Amino acid sequence: MEESKKSNGFSKNNPNKKLTKEELIKLESKPRNKGRERFRLILPIIAGLIAIFEYVYLPDHNPSAQKTNLYNGFLWILLGIYGLALVVSIKKESLRERLVYRSSFYTFVFILLILYDVLTLKTGKLDLPYFPWIDMIFNSMKEDQSFLIESVLSSLKLLFTGYFIGAGLGIITGILAGYFDKVNYWVDPFLKLLGPIPTTTWLPVVMVLAINLFQGAIFIISLGVWFSTTLATITGIHNVDPSYYEAAQTLGATNSELVRKVAIKSASPNIFQGLVAGMSAACNALIVAEMLGVESGLGWYITWKSSWANYSAMYGAIILLAITFILVNSIIKRIRTNALKWRTGGVSRWVN
Repeated sequence: MEESKKSNGFSKNNPNKKLTKEELIKLESKPRNKGRERFRLILPIIAGLIAIFEYVYLPDHNPSAQKTNLYNGFLWILLGIYGLALVVSIKKESLRERLVYRSSFYTFVFILLILYDVLTLKTGKLDLPYFPWIDMIFNSMKEDQSFLIESVLSSLKLLFTGYFIGAGLGIITGILAGYFDKVNYWVDPFLKLLGPIPTTTWLPVVMVLAINLFQGAIFIISLGVWFSTTLATITGIHNVDPSYYEAAQTLGATNSELVRKVAIKSASPNIFQGLVAGMSAACNALIVAEMLGVESGLGWYITWKSSWANYSAMYGAIILLAITFILVNSIIKRIRTNALKWRTGGVSRWVN
């Protein structure tokens, strides 16, 4: 029975109280014994050392292959960062628990690097020029670093411009349509029409009608974010318990206070869920827009380099693109977590 409660995310002492994300991480990462904890903590170090040994000491498929120390240095930097975090975790229990929880991910990264290096540089199973080895990719990134930085900044500018426009309009539309039935009567058919159609489908039409390609891309990104945010906000407001409104009205809340301090606050988890989903939609739309229309950004850079068969530079941009999107989505999720810390119930001090 106790195991069932734990797996459902409920406290052992109080079955009606749900565990927080931090408590769940602590519960899941807590090892059954100290030996298992130490093994999971040291596993990324073992994988990293194997990756270094494989790159330095295993013979290359092509003895005349030119290598530098960039990839080797990158591996040592990763190991150094993890090792430093491991040392700090001796005094900081919360960090140690996170390292235990994420050790499988760190190990997987090293294993992936080992496999790719073996298949390219060491055995030649994946041939040049389509599959350059990792050291070649890093050298291409170093040689073209100024252009890559410019491309990253251009992509971020386009991404966040479209995202904030779509998110702002989506929240406003969702609140109005979720709270007022007359507004929802007109918005709902529009959502049902656009919902099944990917926003990138409209790209050829928008690029023709838009004043310039940049504005057309902003519209496509904003449209995807608007749809996700609007739908999530409407759903959240519709799911608010009617008793919350009744309790607030009993305390003298006005109609605007019901919207601001009951409906919006109670629907905030759904709103942030829509914002997170909207960022994923924005990232997808950004890449398609840059590859097919906008002549700037990482998507355009990838298309440009692939057209010239410069695959090492292309892979470098793909890696940079993946890192950028991971960081952006992590920031959005972190903002959501911090913004929802206040939430302890449905009607929450609306009189403040």
